[in-house]
Amino acid sequence: MTETTYGTGVVVAWMAAVAAAVEREAGRLTDLDAAIGDADHGANLRRGFAAVAGTLAKEPPATPGAVLVTAGRELISTVGGASGPLYGTLLRRAGKALGDAGEVTRDDLADALAAGVAAVGQLGGAVPGDKTMLDALTPAVAALRESFAAARAAAEEGAVATVPLRARKGRASYLGERSVGHQDPGATSSALLFAALAEVTDG
Repeated sequence: MTETTYGTGVVVAWMAAVAAAVEREAGRLTDLDAAIGDADHGANLRRGFAAVAGTLAKEPPATPGAVLVTAGRELISTVGGASGPLYGTLLRRAGKALGDAGEVTRDDLADALAAGVAAVGQLGGAVPGDKTMLDALTPAVAALRESFAAARAAAEEGAVATVPLRARKGRASYLGERSVGHQDPGATSSALLFAALAEVTDG
């Protein structure tokens, strides 16, 4: 049986779906961030992914990898706070890992996103369990080798699992014990990334 491959159009659609999801959930992301951060996560990501979708719609890059590199670059240049560099690094590193291939498999995406997640960990100095986006990204990438639907579920479970954690990185870490009991906004937005991926690939 031939493994399904995904071309540039699917990756462009993925970024558009992320932009739509962030637009829809921006208020919730900001509310979560208001509890343990700067209350700007939703607004920042909405601006960034709207810029990504606009750029890709005007002139889609030629390969899936180039789409992600372009998206990452756009996020770094348009998003303030920590989320721009972190999401930008995730997508740029994943795009570079995909290289110049015109079509990619789910395993290719999993490998590329694993490289992106590793780069995010290095940039932020965080590990799973620190109550950051890595708590959703890490299990999602592992589950992506099984299916897109499994990755979506793992990301959502990872985000919810941040509620009882004490933050050890980022702005939330300044709150100490007061960070316990709140869902991490970065992990929550990371779950949107994988929900959008499952949406455009039909799970």
